[in-house]
Amino acid sequence: MHRRRVLTALFAAGLTGVAACMDTTDEQPAGEAASTDSEAGGDAAGANNTDTNQLDGVSGRSTDGNATDEKRSETPAGLDWPTGPYADYDTTQVTVRSDDKAAASVRAAIADTAQTRYTGLSNATALPDGAGMLFVFTDEGDRTFVMREMDFGLDIIYANADRTITSVHHADAPGPNEDGNEQDYPGYGQYVLEVPQFWTDRNNITVGGRISFTL
Repeated sequence: MHRRRVLTALFAAGLTGVAACMDTTDEQPAGEAASTDSEAGGDAAGANNTDTNQLDGVSGRSTDGNATDEKRSETPAGLDWPTGPYADYDTTQVTVRSDDKAAASVRAAIADTAQTRYTGLSNATALPDGAGMLFVFTDEGDRTFVMREMDFGLDIIYANADRTITSVHHADAPGPNEDGNEQDYPGYGQYVLEVPQFWTDRNNITVGGRISFTL
């Protein structure tokens, strides 16, 4: 699509802003996600303090080992995700729980560099049930995600370094005459999980719950 090419050109030019991805102004310790992107403009250029290639020991860190036998939502067998422009992304199984007995899981494409965080899901036309994207940052911070150039709605889940959920947003797709730049969703954390819209409601996921995964 033409607007996809435009988004790619904007990133190449070092401009800020991302669709359902981190705001580059946030990649710096003060923020994250997608709106005024200091990450694309700063991190991609090597201008900020975030090392997007070496994750400060986060890589290889395993989940907190609370096993659960009961699940509200399991990742569908044979799920075809990630696909298209995300086919080469690494993936991880992310389990989200808000109590000790029930949990929900998605297969998440991992966005752990300035460029992948900047792009987010803006190149996707849909997000299958059971699929998601996990944004990984080197440290905790105040961050903002926007819905720039998105074709569908999302739930945006922020989690801190301990992987405790700090906020949950239901983000609508931009309207016919909107580009999503004004739809900003702030939060605090080191990780951000994007899943299909209202997935958190269907699975009773709330602030104070936990996410677990292995990188």
